Amino acid sequence: MPYSPPSRRTVTYQLGPGPMTPAVKLLLWANIGMFVLSWLAPEIVPLLGLQPAAVILRLRLWQPVTYMFLHAGVTHILFNMLALWMFGVELERRWGRDFFLKYYFIAGIGAAATTILLSLVPGELGAAMWGSLTVGASGAIYGLLVAYAIYFPHRPVYIWALFPIPARVFVLIMGAVAFMSSIGGDQGGVANSAHLGGLVVGYLYLKMGGGHPLAAIKYRYVRWRMNRLRQRFGVHDGGRHDWDRRVH
Repeated sequence: MPYSPPSRRTVTYQLGPGPMTPAVKLLLWANIGMFVLSWLAPEIVPLLGLQPAAVILRLRLWQPVTYMFLHAGVTHILFNMLALWMFGVELERRWGRDFFLKYYFIAGIGAAATTILLSLVPGELGAAMWGSLTVGASGAIYGLLVAYAIYFPHRPVYIWALFPIPARVFVLIMGAVAFMSSIGGDQGGVANSAHLGGLVVGYLYLKMGGGHPLAAIKYRYVRWRMNRLRQRFGVHDGGRHDWDRRVH
């Protein structure tokens, strides 16, 4: 039978992770809608943005949620929504819509809680945070970054669209930058502490079994029991049958 080379029309190209998933699309439109609303009615920003003094003294308990949907400018929302699409789509495909939304809000609220707790610490940083106004989805986005690094550690992330580095290295760099920036006593430290809080809370949440501490404890107990049985019966690790490599 004569050989026929493949048609060029069968070759497809894809930019980024592909089409948006339902939760990512919902979050993106919600953020854009709130950005437009805050531009038309800027007086809602102090009401919906995160201010530790207002949360504690005025009991504005909605702020740790609503602050995630406000942004300080076009560049701010552009980069956050780009990161939401780039990293969130694959995570939602892997987790499903419900768990993705749950994780997104836990990381974002965790970032807000970090800001509020640090505002109570005596010193220059605490004083700056107490009356500061924080807006943006960056805390939740940092949570997505650490989740992406856990599930896709070797996936290349392009810096300035030119230099590929593994996702896990990218997140380590971003975490280090957020940490170094957060120890400064300026307004940048306020924002970066929220970034760091979202990253840490997201990491701990996933490592605790997706919000189920008993599941994490049970997993570690079963793994311990299997290791004991392997030692007892002289079973050696190896290949595809290694317990630690099969259980995630």
